[in-house]
Amino acid sequence: MRILIAVDGSDAALRAVRHAIRLAGDLKEPPEMHLLYADEPLMRSVALSLGLQGAARYHTDNGKGATQKARAMLKRAKAACEEHLVVGDPAATILKFAKANRCDLVIMGSHGRSALKSLFLGSVTSKVLVSCSVPLTIVR
Repeated sequence: MRILIAVDGSDAALRAVRHAIRLAGDLKEPPEMHLLYADEPLMRSVALSLGLQGAARYHTDNGKGATQKARAMLKRAKAACEEHLVVGDPAATILKFAKANRCDLVIMGSHGRSALKSLFLGSVTSKVLVSCSVPLTIVR
């Protein structure tokens, strides 16, 4: 089984990681897990002012920061996981990665933060939900 865990550094994403760890523990064989962070591309003017190396460093720092706690949780659980830091539209990147890597399941967090907002999913989650061709687990 291949599981894609899409994270963004939020508490909801960390709950998704916890769910993936529990699920992995319930399976007969350890799944192939992929931890994915998709960083929004920089505006063209910002990317040009930073230069290639500066923009690359910016995205790497964002990715490492967004996955740090998730990585630590997976390590503590002794759950093997391949990490992917990608620059691109988050929803499109998640969908493309799941398809290209023939993932059997996508797990991601919802971004409900208040009573009113909890009625709605985050925009990335909503976009993935509408277009995902494999089972999707949304963790609140």
